Amino acid sequence: MTEKPEFSSSQIEAGRRLFAQPWDFHWAAGSPESLPKMRGIEIAFAGRSNVGKSSLINALTGRNSLVRVSRTPGRTQELIFFTGDPVLTLVDMPGYGYAQAPKDKVKAWTALIHDYLRGRANLARVYVLIDARHGLKDTDAPSLDVLGESAVSHQIVLTKIDQVKRSDLEACIADTEAALAKRPAAFPRVIATSSREGTGIPELRAAIARLKAERGA
Repeated sequence: MTEKPEFSSSQIEAGRRLFAQPWDFHWAAGSPESLPKMRGIEIAFAGRSNVGKSSLINALTGRNSLVRVSRTPGRTQELIFFTGDPVLTLVDMPGYGYAQAPKDKVKAWTALIHDYLRGRANLARVYVLIDARHGLKDTDAPSLDVLGESAVSHQIVLTKIDQVKRSDLEACIADTEAALAKRPAAFPRVIATSSREGTGIPELRAAIARLKAERGA
């Protein structure tokens, strides 16, 4: 298996402290005009519907009900902003690949996402969540393309690894990192997580804390 990103005990602790703060809902934006005023830096989470995005954000913040977990694809129709840290804002992006949603809504959400990615100067990174049971799909390509075209730093986070055999996970990580090698704006390493078991959550917290420190925030 590809080696996990290495973090010192102090970096893990910095990540723990960052997400031990009381994170709460801050803002919902359904159009570019309704986006909140930029503050500090933003970290966004993207992914196909039902990839486990809500569960991951809840696991990161230690808030079981901060983000509503739904089995209905396309329920998140806005950019949802969460604050807790004075500088860092978390952004839950609408899921893509939502076949059950009306085409006009899909078009509107897609335009909102693209405008946000291309015009948000304080967006430090987008974590693109990929279900480890399925790996990268054709429906992931358009979003990764937009991230690349917008020169937005992004990294793949595999979810639900507790539901995958070790050998299959190793293959998924290898295949994903090989695909990322062709995308200059993509961070080359994959972070593997399980919101249910907590695997990879301390490392993801540490990665975000380190990114915040690198930005001088």
